[in-house]
Amino acid sequence: MTTPTNLAEDRHHRLPYPPLDGRRHRHYMGRPISASSSAASFRGCCCCLFLLLIFVALLAVAVALVVVLVLKPKKPQFDLQQVAVQYLLVAPTTSSASPAVSALGGAAVGGAQPTAAYLSLNITLLFLANNPNKVGIRYDAAALDVMYRGVPLGVATVLGFEQPAQSRRLVQTRVVVDRFNVMQSDALDLVRDATLNDRVDLRLTGDVAAKILVLGLSSPRVQVSVDCAIDISPRKQSLTYKRCGVDGLNF
Repeated sequence: MTTPTNLAEDRHHRLPYPPLDGRRHRHYMGRPISASSSAASFRGCCCCLFLLLIFVALLAVAVALVVVLVLKPKKPQFDLQQVAVQYLLVAPTTSSASPAVSALGGAAVGGAQPTAAYLSLNITLLFLANNPNKVGIRYDAAALDVMYRGVPLGVATVLGFEQPAQSRRLVQTRVVVDRFNVMQSDALDLVRDATLNDRVDLRLTGDVAAKILVLGLSSPRVQVSVDCAIDISPRKQSLTYKRCGVDGLNF
């Protein structure tokens, strides 16, 4: 049997939850973020990043000054010390289809001027790398051009290596030229130099890049320019003259 007391309790359980208070709901969700506060936060982040970059730049400058003032780095020296000639042969050819004659034995047959000449060359170059600094130096791989009167004949490849502080090291490389075709006026000069003067003028030029090593870190790269003039005797198969100029930039 249903009593008034039971009806009241049943009606109380079936009533929906009371509506949320708008003020309490807004307080729970927090205050809305405005556009001005977002812009201020973005400007603050940019200022922090800018200050960090300035600090890193000043730190790099300070480290560079310490290296320059304390270590006093000097330019490395990379000089050609010795040239060993294993083989040098000049074979001229003429327009009259006469057979090639070795420049070691004489000029072309019948006195005809050569229209081309084939140069075969095999020499070994020995360089001296001198590091006068108190820290080590790392040399990058380099390619030095061997030229005759501005005509490239071959490339002397120098492998990269590291050199300890205040030390010297011998670096060897080889140049092999197999029947390089020298054309027209250069061929005439080459044959004349080999037969009459017994001297072939070659030029060795290129750049060698080096980096100074401090606590496992390397400095920006600096280049040392190598420019050597060498004269080789075809008859004696030997070096008769050598003059080198090495131009290096200070760190």
